[in-house]
Amino acid sequence: MNDTDTTFQPAPGEVVLPIVQELANWLLAHRQMVATAESCTGGLVAAACTALAGSSAWFERGFVTYTNSAKHELLGVPAELITTHGAVSEPVARAMANGAIRHSRAQLAMAITGIAGPSGGSVDKPVGTVWFGWRVADQTHAEVRHFQGDRGAVRQAAMQHALQRMLALARLSGD
Repeated sequence: MNDTDTTFQPAPGEVVLPIVQELANWLLAHRQMVATAESCTGGLVAAACTALAGSSAWFERGFVTYTNSAKHELLGVPAELITTHGAVSEPVARAMANGAIRHSRAQLAMAITGIAGPSGGSVDKPVGTVWFGWRVADQTHAEVRHFQGDRGAVRQAAMQHALQRMLALARLSGD
């Protein structure tokens, strides 16, 4: 990580979410970096993080693994896991977060896999179902949420939830 001034400003024309600034401050204070592994959000979390100028001091890399083969090839998610549980599942979200750690230099990771819609849902996994995975302090956490609204609303809600929970878990880690 770089030793840089921690008074970052948004890049010209960009809006920085307050949660991103808080996460950046925590990561910088603890000399940690984060990586993302995203499916249904298509890089929204990485974009939100990198809207903050100077984010290279704490944002290590992002993986957009929209297809099952990308999850397998880039993150090492076992194909059998996807076949058995489906791409939108707790085991896959956990494997994505763990894969982001293994394939980066980050100490923390967040992963998102879900069904943003308007199609693709089922009785068991309706549109708006999103599984999250976070890797913090050598522990993997997972959670499912069900968001309402259109495709854009589901993706935005998933992005914000991933960031909020990442910050909460980081603060709880005691580092």
